Amino acid sequence: MLEAGVGELAHDPGRRLVSGGHVGRSERVAVIGVGILGASVGCNLSRQGAEVVFIDAGRPGEGVTNWSFSWVNASNKTGRRSYFDLNVAGMAAYRELAETIGPDSWWHPSGHLRWAGDTAAEAKLLETAELLAGWDYRVEVCTGAEVRRRLEPALRVPAKTPVLFYPDEAWVHGRHLVGRLVGRAVESGAEHRFGTAARNIGIGPDGSVRTVTLSDGSCLDVDVVVNAAGPSASQVAGLIARHLPMRREPGVVTRLGCAQVPVHRAMHAPHIEIRPDGDASVVLHSREIDAVIDTGEDPVELARQLHEAAKHVVPELGNARVAQTRIAYRPIPADGFPSVGAVPSVPGYYEAVSHSGITLGPVIGRLLATEILSGKRDEMLADFRPERFPQ
Repeated sequence: MLEAGVGELAHDPGRRLVSGGHVGRSERVAVIGVGILGASVGCNLSRQGAEVVFIDAGRPGEGVTNWSFSWVNASNKTGRRSYFDLNVAGMAAYRELAETIGPDSWWHPSGHLRWAGDTAAEAKLLETAELLAGWDYRVEVCTGAEVRRRLEPALRVPAKTPVLFYPDEAWVHGRHLVGRLVGRAVESGAEHRFGTAARNIGIGPDGSVRTVTLSDGSCLDVDVVVNAAGPSASQVAGLIARHLPMRREPGVVTRLGCAQVPVHRAMHAPHIEIRPDGDASVVLHSREIDAVIDTGEDPVELARQLHEAAKHVVPELGNARVAQTRIAYRPIPADGFPSVGAVPSVPGYYEAVSHSGITLGPVIGRLLATEILSGKRDEMLADFRPERFPQ
């Protein structure tokens, strides 16, 4: 977590801006928070010639990025067409990224399965599938028997149950990807200050960003700050006296250790979400179990409930053991949509905050880096600008 604080530090007379108020490629950018969004923005900036400093109170990719279901999709984003389109662009950006840096252990484009446990929920899923097909989003309606035969033989799903298969969806090993992106940025000259929190953002007499002071007492002269601090984004915004409203939404994720992983792709089954997490691990999550976190349930008990639900869907997971469990707070702006781009009242301050950080990381990284370096505001982000939140 990043520590909060408020302060204004002296103007740096050596700071340079190009016309229009955006930075030139030789300018210094502090990226606060090095999860998937911060790493993506910083990597794009560094590869295009900006001087980047990554700042994180912990280690890169080990916060909420590592404790996410990490499902790359747009099928769950149909509430607003512009948000759906942004997530489709995020999926395409992943495919491009995999071609650019190599898929390695981080990219798993194996598709996604979803089915329901009652007729009302089933009807809603099929209605969504029809909507998505009309938006040219690939979806196949299978039966449980077909899924067991073609895709996931270890599943326990009724033979005639409709199962939606989204072949273009994927899951990502977030921590591995963040490591790759930070490594590429460092190769291009980026610096990092891991294990140090941002305590102050200094504002000059003209109202623009000048400095960042860290918890170790050091002070960095910067031209731009990117707030990609995830659940701590509202604290970082507070350093410039900005109110960024965020939801308080905890989620619990459990990792199971498996001698052999019995599933091949991410899936949403009734009451439980399951996906592989490498050669010897499976990740479990459930929104139903998230709902009881604030009742004081012990994380050990929450993990037991997740494991029990998973065993009903994949009986082989009965032999697995609970390896890790974490309750993490999701980085969700108050209206549920991303906050991405410049805050006009504070030149040099930008936000990259989103619940769908895994799906949106590469596309937001590219679009925001372009905005910072050239001043060009992409229309794809028009509905998600930070200024929609009144100050």
